[in-house]
Amino acid sequence: MVQQRRAQWIPVGVIVLAVVIDLATPTDVSSAPLLMAAPVAAGPLLSLPGIIATGGLSMAVHAVLAWVDGTFGWKQGVANQLTLLAVTVLAVLIHRTLEGQSARTRRARQVAAVAQAAVLPRPPSRLGDLRIAARYIPAEDEAMIGGDLYVVQETPHGVRVMVGDVRGKGLGAVSAVCADLGAFRYAADEAEDLPRLVTALEGALLREGGRRGGQEQDEGFTTALIVEFAAGLGAVRIVNRGHPPPVLLDARGTATVLEPSQEAPPLGMAALGTWSFPVDTYPFPPGSTLLCYTDGVTEARDETGVFYDAAVRLPHLLRHRSLVGDPPTPGQILQLLIEDVGRHTGGRVQDDQALLALHRPAPKAERVSRRPRV
Repeated sequence: MVQQRRAQWIPVGVIVLAVVIDLATPTDVSSAPLLMAAPVAAGPLLSLPGIIATGGLSMAVHAVLAWVDGTFGWKQGVANQLTLLAVTVLAVLIHRTLEGQSARTRRARQVAAVAQAAVLPRPPSRLGDLRIAARYIPAEDEAMIGGDLYVVQETPHGVRVMVGDVRGKGLGAVSAVCADLGAFRYAADEAEDLPRLVTALEGALLREGGRRGGQEQDEGFTTALIVEFAAGLGAVRIVNRGHPPPVLLDARGTATVLEPSQEAPPLGMAALGTWSFPVDTYPFPPGSTLLCYTDGVTEARDETGVFYDAAVRLPHLLRHRSLVGDPPTPGQILQLLIEDVGRHTGGRVQDDQALLALHRPAPKAERVSRRPRV
């Protein structure tokens, strides 16, 4: 916003520069060409009245300078005035064209925001004692939804979660995301355990690939984490199908990467063979936070090509945050992570990022005793 306000002074700066050049040079040197640049510069920067005022000021300044130099005549006076008038009209047309494009862009972003809310709604902030936060960071500002997904659902079998990343980009990826989410929402309620839930997801992806045909039929897949919280939140069960492993943060901010006990391929590849996959169970004590994300985080690189390591960076971020205030909430943890990834990459979002934080609060007395020590 500050930069935008500063940019609005550019046309005035051009006029001042033209005056300085005209006064500092011989009378046969005209600053009219530079004055013509002022209305053009005003076109994308100022409002319609501002553009007209800039054009009028340029014409008035040119007339005064030419009169002082004694060069105001048909050749260097009236002709330049008519040219300045034509340039001002051109600047107005440029402004109207840019305004139309900006309006269309705003409408497109509004439609994209509605589509994102419909396809990928934000999970509830809490389910029972489980606190939840989610963020979606698109790689491109214009594309508010892509191939990354998350979903949290309360089921008869406990709270179940899916975080995934489908192969491909564009509308095809969005179609696969819809298929994944629809299959999960149905199967999460019906499947009695995680293996049956994963099998149902496999079937849904195979059917979706068959409908899409072509390369997607043979190579369409989704890397995914399927998570289930036990009753009472004392443990978390995870199936990892080719996805970046989640990070478990304990009450003191210590990070542990929950690597799968056995590698398994992404979902949607059952047509190429049959693979077994483990259901890994981990303790989830009070004060813990399970942090899940897509490869937009793990594959974020700095200018030297070094990948971002959330398990290394998060304890430092949380230790600093806890020393200057209360322990961070799940949403604040995600915000700290997103900002740190941005610093690591120099502000370049290289791929879509879907992030999910699931937190089990500690009793109030434990929160004080488990604060990090200085």
